[in-house]
Amino acid sequence: MAAREGGAGMAAARCAGRIGVVASVALNLAALALYIRRRYFGGGSGDGKDAGAVAPSRGKPPVTADSIVNLDHGDPTMYEAFWRGAGDRATIVIPGWQTMSYFSDVGGFCWFLEPEFEREVRRLHRLVGNAVVDGYHMLVGTGSTQLFQAALYALSPAADGAPMSVVSPAPYYSSYPSVTNFLNSGLYRWAGDANLFDGDACVELVCSPNNPDGGIRKAVVKSDSGKAIHDFAYYWPQYTPITEMAGHDIMLFTVSKCTGHAGTRLGWALVKDREVALKMIKFMELNTIGVSKDSQLRAAKILRAVNDGYKVSPGDEKSCLFHFGRRQMAERWRTLRAAVAASGIFSLPEEIPGYCNFAKETTTSNPPFAWLRCEKEGVDDLEGLLREHKIMTRGGTKFGADGRVVRVSMLDTDEAFKVFIDRLTSLK
Repeated sequence: MAAREGGAGMAAARCAGRIGVVASVALNLAALALYIRRRYFGGGSGDGKDAGAVAPSRGKPPVTADSIVNLDHGDPTMYEAFWRGAGDRATIVIPGWQTMSYFSDVGGFCWFLEPEFEREVRRLHRLVGNAVVDGYHMLVGTGSTQLFQAALYALSPAADGAPMSVVSPAPYYSSYPSVTNFLNSGLYRWAGDANLFDGDACVELVCSPNNPDGGIRKAVVKSDSGKAIHDFAYYWPQYTPITEMAGHDIMLFTVSKCTGHAGTRLGWALVKDREVALKMIKFMELNTIGVSKDSQLRAAKILRAVNDGYKVSPGDEKSCLFHFGRRQMAERWRTLRAAVAASGIFSLPEEIPGYCNFAKETTTSNPPFAWLRCEKEGVDDLEGLLREHKIMTRGGTKFGADGRVVRVSMLDTDEAFKVFIDRLTSLK
């Protein structure tokens, strides 16, 4: 009897041991699956909360019918709706041990440029057809503003050692003068409207489509000693017809206006001349010791989502960023033009139509900013007038123009745009 009981106990122990082994293996497999999901797919923790998620920044307060509408900055929050719908396609989880080194690609031309980001940028330009990438060196910067400064450094001073004159046709981007003169550099200095420049050596800033008025620009200074920097922040199909594949010496682009991710603070340059590109790299090496690798990896994932969207579901607005953006911008411009026509006191630049090689049809421009002019007698400070009605804009004098015109951002939230239109309509 005792023997039978002992045998039964041993059998029970063996059975319990097997169950324990199976349970242990199952737990390990579950843990491994969870790790793989989090590591490679950005999955959650199973309790409804994402273990890799971060609390969102507060950003701007929501707009109400009584609040101030700030359309002074081109804050591209319009795109949030698209990216909310993108889900995991644009989500990335970066482990704590990753991206710790200063270096991204020691053997590459630009040692702080993430190879994955470079691949997706070149892929994007080939998809859209807005810039030549073959034969160009690619650089990355903390927004296109840093690249603009790096380009000025690389192209200066003039041959005689004097500060290089920096010009741009009015109306020009309001930050060009302040950024150029901020450090009081002996290498270069702001010299104003390119149309009025009567010197020889200069750097001309060509912004096309132009900020603030949306015009299509070409270099205007005719000089053998002149050099140009082409700012193509807005040369994307949601804003303007893509009429040609640009191939200039220095071309600047930015994530903020392409995808709406202004907070990522990332831009890139396509540079033809090797020595100029090396000087620009040196500037950024001394200025910020490279560029955030985390931002580059996030931007690479975002651009891959854009590229893949057109490969997997061409024409589907839920997957195709530029289709979404073009529809949003076109609707906003229709609404604004109707409000301006009804007011009787405002005017806007004419629409610019053209055949878009990307859309394969004739489209009209939908600039990211409205260059709004007041035709009412006695109004010489439109910025001040709109401020009285709780609409913040940027006055024309900051762009080398007069005070009867303002720049209005068209990229804010739907709520902000609606309140702006309602208030504008009330002005007579």
